[in-house]
Amino acid sequence: MATFIIGLIILVCGGALYGRFCEKVFEPDDRETPAYAKQDGVDYVPMATWRNSLINLLNIAGTGPILGPIQGILFGPIAFLAIPIGNVIGGSMHDYFSGMICTRDGGLQMPQFVQKYTNKVVYYLYDVFICILLLLVGAVFIYTPGDIFITQVLGRTGAATDAVTWIVYSCIFIYYLIATVFPIDKIIGRIYPIFGAILVLSAVGIFVAIFAKGYPLTDVWANWNTVGQYAKDGGFDFAAYFGSGPLAADGHHFIPIFFVTVACGILSGFHSTQTALISRTIKSEKKGRIVFYDMMITEGFIAMCWAAGTLGMINMGAQNGGVQMIFDNATQAWTFNTMIKGQLTAVSATSVVGILCKNALGPVGGMIAIIGVIVLPITSGDTALRSLRLTLTDTFHLKQDNNAKRILLAIPIFALVYVILVWAKLDANGFNVLWRYFAWSNQMISLFALACIAVYLYTHGKAKFVWMPMIAGAFYSFVTCAFIMNAQIGFRLPWTAAYIVSLIWTIFYVAIVLIDGKKKASAGTFTAAAA
Repeated sequence: MATFIIGLIILVCGGALYGRFCEKVFEPDDRETPAYAKQDGVDYVPMATWRNSLINLLNIAGTGPILGPIQGILFGPIAFLAIPIGNVIGGSMHDYFSGMICTRDGGLQMPQFVQKYTNKVVYYLYDVFICILLLLVGAVFIYTPGDIFITQVLGRTGAATDAVTWIVYSCIFIYYLIATVFPIDKIIGRIYPIFGAILVLSAVGIFVAIFAKGYPLTDVWANWNTVGQYAKDGGFDFAAYFGSGPLAADGHHFIPIFFVTVACGILSGFHSTQTALISRTIKSEKKGRIVFYDMMITEGFIAMCWAAGTLGMINMGAQNGGVQMIFDNATQAWTFNTMIKGQLTAVSATSVVGILCKNALGPVGGMIAIIGVIVLPITSGDTALRSLRLTLTDTFHLKQDNNAKRILLAIPIFALVYVILVWAKLDANGFNVLWRYFAWSNQMISLFALACIAVYLYTHGKAKFVWMPMIAGAFYSFVTCAFIMNAQIGFRLPWTAAYIVSLIWTIFYVAIVLIDGKKKASAGTFTAAAA
């Protein structure tokens, strides 16, 4: 329990201090924001701070801060320290500078942001990469909330052969189309704040239950093996999950696997696409810390609560209303198991959501929380596809001044999403492959934004602060490279080789960013334009 509390202190106090520092470095002022300068009633729309803060929170908080920590906590209580530290100096900083730079540059979307602060080659690479990621986000965030609703609310199997599965998917699909095409303030702005309240209250409810019900939480300095400690029906040795250290030999390496598994809550490249969208709605630059930085801190709190709740369920054991971890020799992975009709039954990570919600909040409160969890990915999926439409609009200079033109552009986008969704559902291993590519590409996207932030600092007379994005940039260049070099969906190199390649790539990434930043700063183009 003490490690969890220490992590929360790091998150809240560290976030408050570092958030102010980020604000001091950027220096927001009273200049007119794009919401007023380019107001069009569709995408450039002034919104109250409380409203676009909640919208931004829901945009960035998909299933990541829930399903990620549920799986990431298998690495043990070290997650309670990794999440807040990474969030404060990585994710929240990434979100703040991405959102604020896009705001100051007239509400740029990320492809144009990348084009301005890098070069055409990187720009075209990013454009292709982000379109693929946003398509994957759209598919994942139809699949995930659909399955949770079908299994946890309707009590059905969620099988591809069940007509109800496709009816639910289609309902989410239709909503996405509406939210992608019609004005943001008339569709998204009016609906999301309600769900934002449910999201926050659900996390608070779990947080309260952790203390009120005395969930057993392991400390990082204590024995990580729960056998005989809490669970009467067998426990789980968290340390054995990834071996004796971060670079373990059994395949479950803390670095990089934990940081790909737990994206939202620590750092997520997808967030930059959403803060760019929200940059067109803030009334004052001085509200940026609340809208961008503090909402990411809030997401970190949500991730911490779900990680702690899941740890409590594992330590309680299935016989006591929690879950039991059992190693599946066929898949060579640990599985969640719970008691169903007196039988110990394997369940998915999405089912753990229902177990925790109902245990912590009771039947009624648990169902409300489950609804909030269902809403989470939906409110990220629609804005992801909206961002994709805006990306294509800005890249190819397409006019989107009426609904007919927006629908015409949305049709091919949604056709591709539906093809991916059908494949993922019909293929036995389809969703696992989809999720792995989604998680890795999500983190890869952050490298573009972090590079742009570094160049921005160089070109605006703030070179001494370049270490801020470069700490996160160097770390995640290593993480993403090591993961894809070793993964079955990647190059399948042994870990030693994967680490060597990743180290070389990281040095190359950092060197290129710093050289490019200094070169652009010497040219003086950006500084002159800003003045």
